[in-house]
Amino acid sequence: MAFAMFFCVFSNAQKKNADYKIHLFKTDEAFTIDGIGNEATWQKAEPAKDFFMVLPMDDRKATQPSEIRMAYDDKQLYLLATFHKTPGNSYVVESLRRDFSFNGNDNFLWFMDPFNNQTTGFSFGANAYGAQWDGTMSNGGSIDLNWDSKWVSEVQSYEDKWVVEMAIPFKSIRYEKGVKEWGVNFSRLDLSTNEKSSWVPIPRQFPTSSLAYSGTMVWDNPPPKQGLNYSLIPYVLGTVGNSSIDGISYENEFKVGGDVKLGITSSLNLDLTINPDFSQVEADRQVANLTRFELFFPERRQFFLENADLFANFGYSEIRPFFSRRIGLGVPIIAGARVSGNLNRNLRLGLMDMQTDNVDETGLPGQNFAVLSLQQKVFSRSNIGLMFVNKESLDYTNLADSLKTRYTKFNRNLGLEYNLASADNKYNGKIFMLKSFGPDSSYDGFAQGAHLEYSSRNWNWRVQQEYISENFTSEVGFVPRNNYIKTEGSLGYQFLPASETVVSHGPKFTGFYYFDPNMTSTDYVSIVGYGVDFMDRSSFSFDVFNEYVRLLAPFDPTNTGKEQLAAGTQHHWNGVYITYNSKPKSLFTYNLTTRLGRYFSSGYRTNFNADVGYRFQPYVSLRANLSYNNLDLPDPWHTTDFWLVGTETDITFTNKLFWNTLFQYNEQSNNFGINSRLQWRYAPASDLFLVFNNNEQLSPLEGNLWSLTLKFTYWFNR
Repeated sequence: MAFAMFFCVFSNAQKKNADYKIHLFKTDEAFTIDGIGNEATWQKAEPAKDFFMVLPMDDRKATQPSEIRMAYDDKQLYLLATFHKTPGNSYVVESLRRDFSFNGNDNFLWFMDPFNNQTTGFSFGANAYGAQWDGTMSNGGSIDLNWDSKWVSEVQSYEDKWVVEMAIPFKSIRYEKGVKEWGVNFSRLDLSTNEKSSWVPIPRQFPTSSLAYSGTMVWDNPPPKQGLNYSLIPYVLGTVGNSSIDGISYENEFKVGGDVKLGITSSLNLDLTINPDFSQVEADRQVANLTRFELFFPERRQFFLENADLFANFGYSEIRPFFSRRIGLGVPIIAGARVSGNLNRNLRLGLMDMQTDNVDETGLPGQNFAVLSLQQKVFSRSNIGLMFVNKESLDYTNLADSLKTRYTKFNRNLGLEYNLASADNKYNGKIFMLKSFGPDSSYDGFAQGAHLEYSSRNWNWRVQQEYISENFTSEVGFVPRNNYIKTEGSLGYQFLPASETVVSHGPKFTGFYYFDPNMTSTDYVSIVGYGVDFMDRSSFSFDVFNEYVRLLAPFDPTNTGKEQLAAGTQHHWNGVYITYNSKPKSLFTYNLTTRLGRYFSSGYRTNFNADVGYRFQPYVSLRANLSYNNLDLPDPWHTTDFWLVGTETDITFTNKLFWNTLFQYNEQSNNFGINSRLQWRYAPASDLFLVFNNNEQLSPLEGNLWSLTLKFTYWFNR
């Protein structure tokens, strides 16, 4: 009871920056989106200016002037932003690619909270040479850039300023009808002065996307009703390829399919997909895996991304009842449907149903995946969430007994959670419970977790607890380990010196402690470190760690198929991490990390990682990711070393024509891969893709798999 009262105390308070307002009026003028802004409307529109500095220090006004003006008509929302700069300071731009890296570009971002709930919304933006940025917002400030929508923008750059002009169709966003006030904020990053600024004042420990600190966008009349709002997004593709890998065949194919988006209301959307294809999605970046557990790779497929937080954010990163990548990877999706959005200002709904086909080669039956998610806002920014996940194998009774042993008839998860978010964003927390169900008691299990964290200008801390029973099963989720109790904590302090070179520095402690159900320690990591952030946005950190593992199952410490250490053996070691990130405004950038210390079975592990980049701005960006591991172990492993090398060439001919090529060499898995993707965005949200994939198995493995895909999509909307 006391715990519940504690969660409530910090939730009910007034919005921090409610007095910061920008007023919009309706215009009948025809706009040309060219970045010039010579329409008469812009002379009359109210400016939002006098930005506040957020970094390097949040106690003063920004030195680089910025000004925002907004207006609207029956169909679109318009924005004109002007960013003055000191003449002679050069622009910093990585490339013209969409959804650019925030820290590597002079940029402007617009954060929009149409429901004024300080939790969800949309973000649009541009860098100084015109590359676009768009994403959905959740959890009070997190942005998912994998989401794309239909809108236009243009940028003009001058010696003393740059100007961006945008038009966002009302049909491209979701909002509550009849409401005249939305949450809003505007953010600018100027790397020539290393200054991040915001229209409203935001404490330096929070991102400028923090909706708890947003101002208010006031309409002279409620935004127009959307009326009939639907989009048709068909695709046509052809693929040729071949495989010489044993057990893997590849056939040329021609496919037609697509998506339908239907606005049920201005705030609730229905998405349908038929025979979807995701061949144009960027390739996963490979990583060297020396852990005992499955690695997580994020969802990138467009169909799953709008309001993705309703489905993906329940639980914790390693206790997820739903992980959309479990659906349709290596298995054809026949069709799917999603209803997501707001039923009203305080209640959100997510409903998904996906149907996959059977796979004759493995005997996998057709399966249905259904998910229900509800989220009710309480107090100022907190919410209560409910989730139900069901995976069902169809025509299960006709399967052979051997296949019934391999595939489950059904698996279900039911969960309830409370998410705390204080009005000032200093306190955040969560408590949740999950129950799994299956055909017999071996699938019936329980998972639970809770945490509370605090962030101020100087102090930050977090405490967390987790429990998963032995039989908890989440076949559509991401739960890499079971049968444990975990406690976790961190504590840090930041000094803010009056210095021309150092922004902040300070110590931090982090600890992760795992126990079996009898509270016997199975593994832990304790880390004590010190970090320094410099005025030029470079950073350095030094950490000392102490780690212990009692193996619960046999494990090869090299993860290369060699001998395994026995279950029950105990291992204890120490080491250091050293990290340096260079200043982002240089043409040549590098991020370096090294890990030195002992390892399993009294061995040694030396690890070196480097991310090196050079840009010929704004058209060419070159990157190389290097990872080297040396494992010096006793007999029978001896010395094992391997490289992981990824090189990426990103050519952006314009902000609508991109060519990206990724080479990856993984010595640990004996694999060499190429992914080359040409994308032409010939119309808003409409693309032509040409994608080449090649995977080569290296000695002692043999075989090659390659494919070439041409895909055409077009976004029709009304």
